[in-house]
Amino acid sequence: MIKKITLLFVSIIVFQACSGLFTGGNEFVSVSGHQFVKDGKPYYFMGTNFWYGCYLGSPGETGDRERLIRELDFLFENNITNLRVLASSEESSIKNSLKPAIQISPGNYNEDLLEGLDFLLSEMGKRDMHAIVFLNNYWEWSGGFSQYGAWFGRDTALDLGDPNVTWPQFSEHAASFYSNKEATEYFREYIKMIVTRKNKFTGDYYFEDPTIMAWQLANEPRPGQGEDGIAVLPSFYDWIDKTAEYIHLLAPNQLVTTGNEGSMGSLGSFEYYEKAHSSKWIDYLTFHMWAKNWSWYDAEKPEETFPSTKIKATQYLKDHIKLAGKIGKPLTLEEFGLGRDNEQFAIGTSTNYRDKYYQMVFDLVLDSASVGGPIAGTNFWTWGGEGRALHDDFWWQKGDPFTGDPPQEAQGLNSVFNVDQSTLSIIKKYGREMINLNKMPLNKGLSKNEKLAVYE
Repeated sequence: MIKKITLLFVSIIVFQACSGLFTGGNEFVSVSGHQFVKDGKPYYFMGTNFWYGCYLGSPGETGDRERLIRELDFLFENNITNLRVLASSEESSIKNSLKPAIQISPGNYNEDLLEGLDFLLSEMGKRDMHAIVFLNNYWEWSGGFSQYGAWFGRDTALDLGDPNVTWPQFSEHAASFYSNKEATEYFREYIKMIVTRKNKFTGDYYFEDPTIMAWQLANEPRPGQGEDGIAVLPSFYDWIDKTAEYIHLLAPNQLVTTGNEGSMGSLGSFEYYEKAHSSKWIDYLTFHMWAKNWSWYDAEKPEETFPSTKIKATQYLKDHIKLAGKIGKPLTLEEFGLGRDNEQFAIGTSTNYRDKYYQMVFDLVLDSASVGGPIAGTNFWTWGGEGRALHDDFWWQKGDPFTGDPPQEAQGLNSVFNVDQSTLSIIKKYGREMINLNKMPLNKGLSKNEKLAVYE
């Protein structure tokens, strides 16, 4: 094993040297203590989830490069400069999954969608945006772990939308990925293909492109649930550590993180969450916050449930900031959202409570970041932009425009559209304030009171 890793490392160094393009340097986003660093200065950001970017960038059936360029310009104008994007999807029998997919079968790829990723990254680079690139998915909407299980050991993928499939069954199936040797070995082959891909538009290999801030092991990887999940923990930790190490060997100037949801994605345990992110190969912590999914908030009873939602969300944020300070690594809130009022999906319906929620989250993040805390940015879920649902039931069908809500959810559920002016005004304001934090000195010394404000 050591010989294989050594040989891989030597091969990559030679590969980089021979490319004639590798520059390294401080144009990459790096980590210093609990801060991100870019060009010798702190790096703070306002971001969003734009997972379907490579689909718009494709020259194939899903492509709309004119829309993609307009979306990127609009995002940049509104101070949104960090995009969390998808770099893998798997062809699947799952009804509500992405179609077409990047991986048609193991080793058989949709080159149009990969070229779409090339185009997306090249356009982001022109705007000095940064990408968080996730490489797999615990959930079924892009194929993900469930489809890997079908390819390597099971007959079919499990579909959470199937009434005959229970949540425990799906959870056990998805979490079995970590100990599936054949699946994880092939996943490494996929990682190698992506990370060492040469961008058709820039001429850069992905591993030498500073547009890519970080590689993410998967979207919301978790050990499963209950007692079965506890049994999965050893393989979960091992997979995180070894996969992150492998990516670092391929891309030593780019960051690596998990994509995990925080304590709620770690069997409700901060102990398990901390251990997963203590690996020396994990550069920073991630967490997500889903008020509705976790039964904090009921859109049909907003006046009754929103006050307690604010209390719970505030505590969840502070607890993760405190833990990041303890570990000494940066932290990002890379998924959070709230439905439109009364859980409506249509353009033009009220976003009053969403706006209040965004305001609260951004206030908390800015307050902590401004005194040197470890939280460096947010990626709200999700960017709908110009996308629009085409059907009365708001359900996505193959060939429809993408709105940001995945295929297994109503289109418009959590999307922020380009006409949601009240929400956008909040985003733009806080985006500017986060960008202004980049003028602070690195490793700002904190007073005792400031440390209490950050971590307590």
